Amino acid sequence: MYSPQRSLARGRSVSSSDTERSIPDPRGLEASLLQFIHDHNHTSLLLRQQTEGAKKEAIRKALRVSDLLVEAVNGEVQESYINEKRIESEIRALATTITRFMKQTDQWLASTHALNTAVKEIGDFENWMKTMEFDCKSITAAIHNIHQE
Repeated sequence: MYSPQRSLARGRSVSSSDTERSIPDPRGLEASLLQFIHDHNHTSLLLRQQTEGAKKEAIRKALRVSDLLVEAVNGEVQESYINEKRIESEIRALATTITRFMKQTDQWLASTHALNTAVKEIGDFENWMKTMEFDCKSITAAIHNIHQE
């Protein structure tokens, strides 16, 4: 780590006029420069470590925020899912009830149709009976007229 100027400075004889001009000691300058570089490297290393620590802390906090947001959203999604399942269950129950009511309504319609048919038959039978009664009265009247003559 010797510079060419330093070797020249060593080879030069020191005169009295040079000693009066306060020339800095090259070894002290080199030591100061080395110390400055060492301090710079040390400061850079500390700064890099602090930056890495801050980066890791920021990532950890970002993950925590992300987890909290996911939990909040998942809570609402879970609630929606539970509500959806409840609604689907109620829909199935209503569909079963509707099917039962449709069967019951069909039975009632069949019963009322049978009742209407029976009433019509009774009405037809009553009409037939009246016709028969009238015919019997006509025949009786005719026989009665024949017998009286």
